[in-house]
Amino acid sequence: MSSAALVQGQDGVGAAWETDGQIYFCTIKPGTTEHGKPQPAPGSGGGRKHPALAVDDRGDTLLVWTEGTGWQKGGALAWQVFDKSGRCTEENGRVEQGVPVWGLPTAASTAEGFVILH
Repeated sequence: MSSAALVQGQDGVGAAWETDGQIYFCTIKPGTTEHGKPQPAPGSGGGRKHPALAVDDRGDTLLVWTEGTGWQKGGALAWQVFDKSGRCTEENGRVEQGVPVWGLPTAASTAEGFVILH
């Protein structure tokens, strides 16, 4: 089982999902079903699930996901920030055992920056 995420951004609705153990995201253009090319989370996939998204006032996107979670099993929390043009920034990380059993990450943008709840 996995999940998906949607968030309103400057250029449309950001969407993130899991396919075959990898997390992808793209932007859906306003008022249409047209979307940009799906972009994978950096690194090799496998065991990635439960994406969360946030978009800030500059148009940067925070993509968050879990790694290794499962039925009655927590796992790692990972994230990457992408700039407005979709390029990876230096803001990324991973916390081993950052997601408890039955836990899911949530992402938000505040005036002070991005926040990840887990």
